[in-house]
Amino acid sequence: MAAFEDELLTLLPRMRRFARSLAHDAADADDLCQIAVEKALRARGSWQPGTRMDSWMYRIMRNAWIDTARSRHRAAATFVAEEAGAAVGIDGGAEARLALDDVAAAMRTLPDEQREAVALVLVEGLAYKEAATVLDIPMGTLTSRLARGRQALMTRLGEAA
Repeated sequence: MAAFEDELLTLLPRMRRFARSLAHDAADADDLCQIAVEKALRARGSWQPGTRMDSWMYRIMRNAWIDTARSRHRAAATFVAEEAGAAVGIDGGAEARLALDDVAAAMRTLPDEQREAVALVLVEGLAYKEAATVLDIPMGTLTSRLARGRQALMTRLGEAA
């Protein structure tokens, strides 16, 4: 298998997590991942080896999400961090599940622009510059969306956020 496909395969869990932060439900997120992977495979010649494939894929996915949302005339608003359970711990128990449910509910209340910024920077760990590039916005706009998103999450979840 080529290096391109190998790198793409390693990104799938992160792409799925980002898709779930954009889409209404798990099925829509899976469809979004499939669309993004298909587009990436068709456009593989435009990817520059040595650059960050994750940023490239997030941009493809975000554009696919916008196209899908426009065609369906509805907004996407769900964050379900399935992979976040591993970070909390498999034996985290009911408290961890409740905390994840609280975060998911709080993420759903954010406007799309803030949710995208929070998902890319705080969940996916992209640098501010990379996230701004993915979202095709100036750095200052990303910073203010992120600050407003963080503030809204802290208000919703309490100071522990």
